[in-house]
Amino acid sequence: MKTYDVAVVGGGIVGLATAWRLLEKDPRLAVVLLEKEGEAGAHQTGHNSGVIHSGLYYKPGSAKAKTCVEGGRLLVEFCRAHEVPHEICGKLVVATSEEEVPRLAELALRGRENGVAGLREMEPADFRKIEPHAAGVKGIHVPPTGITDFGLVARTLAALLAQRGADVRMNARVTALASSASEVNLVAGGQEVSARHAVNCGGLHADRIARLDGVDAGIRIVPFRGEYYRLAPGREGLVKGLLYPVPDPRFPFLGVHFTRLVGGGAEAGPNAVPALAREGYTKTSFNLRDMWEEVTYPGVWRLAAKHGGMALGELHRSFSKSAFVKALQKLMPDIRAEDLAPGGAGVRAQALRRDGSLEDDFVLAPHGRIVHVLNAPSPAATASFAIGGRIAEAVAAMRG
Repeated sequence: MKTYDVAVVGGGIVGLATAWRLLEKDPRLAVVLLEKEGEAGAHQTGHNSGVIHSGLYYKPGSAKAKTCVEGGRLLVEFCRAHEVPHEICGKLVVATSEEEVPRLAELALRGRENGVAGLREMEPADFRKIEPHAAGVKGIHVPPTGITDFGLVARTLAALLAQRGADVRMNARVTALASSASEVNLVAGGQEVSARHAVNCGGLHADRIARLDGVDAGIRIVPFRGEYYRLAPGREGLVKGLLYPVPDPRFPFLGVHFTRLVGGGAEAGPNAVPALAREGYTKTSFNLRDMWEEVTYPGVWRLAAKHGGMALGELHRSFSKSAFVKALQKLMPDIRAEDLAPGGAGVRAQALRRDGSLEDDFVLAPHGRIVHVLNAPSPAATASFAIGGRIAEAVAAMRG
């Protein structure tokens, strides 16, 4: 049996970008990528809003802040080099009340500290030149924000990795993993795979894969579904680029917003609804194992005790279109229920600690011969090439 230099578990954009950066660093490496679905980017990567984030939101000095600006630049370079559709269309963040203005100012300060170029604070008369239908008392224009199709980025990466000699395997779910002093042995898609080192980019299942390696970092992946509406034909022009509210600092979610899509059209959302399946893309999705792990995890109940009111509000918006529209009207009073048609949904893998706190930053946990990526929420797609570079460095350090 061939022994690879590195096995990458997970064919989402972080796993793919990690394999890419590994081969950039050393083209001689024998790399195998193991993805449980039939195509790359089938879950978080292929179900997000397609936004190339600027680095506006993240705490200066955090891994998110350090990788978002760099990763966005590398992502755009990749899209240009390989003709993946993308556009740097800019974003407008709007305070809809005077109470939100200090938080908006803090966002602008964070963005500048993180190196986001061209930030401009605007009065309503100015920001309505960018988004004529936006409402609010103050705004920030963020020119570097863009849009792309991350599912297409992932599929392009998978094809290019195969061309570069990587063994890219689809339908290769990892069901067993054991590491020794000299190698990592896996069972993927019913076949044995041996590698000198491995990277766990399992996304929605990253904590389970880590536990196969005996790693429990005190966090559990808890799924949150984000649901979207599409703007009806003829009404897409209500939004010119990207229109966002000021986020609530207590949560890692950005609030419902408007996003133009790189392939045409526009969408509104997402909410953030606790899901009863890690791959629960519909309201009726249910997985007994996933649900049981959630309800028996102390962090879930502690989170509910602290933020149950907001969770109920999100659930209400999930089942009530009028409530969803009312939230959107704070940003855009002209939007009406008839302007919206049901759209898709994504599931966010959010790491939750036992004390009920949501892990806000990326979490990389090296253990023996394996690097486990235990939390990679937004802006992980934007930052993927930068995160992949840091993982490649960690693997190189392990190899000596």
